[in-house]
Amino acid sequence: MQNFETTALLLGCIGTLCWAVCFWWMHRISSRQDAMLGELHAMTRRIERLSQAEHDLISDVHPQVGEIKEHVKNVSEVVSPEKS
Repeated sequence: MQNFETTALLLGCIGTLCWAVCFWWMHRISSRQDAMLGELHAMTRRIERLSQAEHDLISDVHPQVGEIKEHVKNVSEVVSPEKS
């Protein structure tokens, strides 16, 4: 009976130690995940700002592109040798 109680106590201590190690390990993994998610969130914000700046530039240029094409078409019609 003494041997059984000693074995049970030893297994209980090992189980408690394993639980503590598992808890520490999961906490460490969670901390790394939080840090990575923070970096990912910062990167997403930078990409969003760049996308917004690109969108603003394209919005500014787009009407001008149509005007430029119209001017090029008018000039090509005037300069065209086929018309002479």
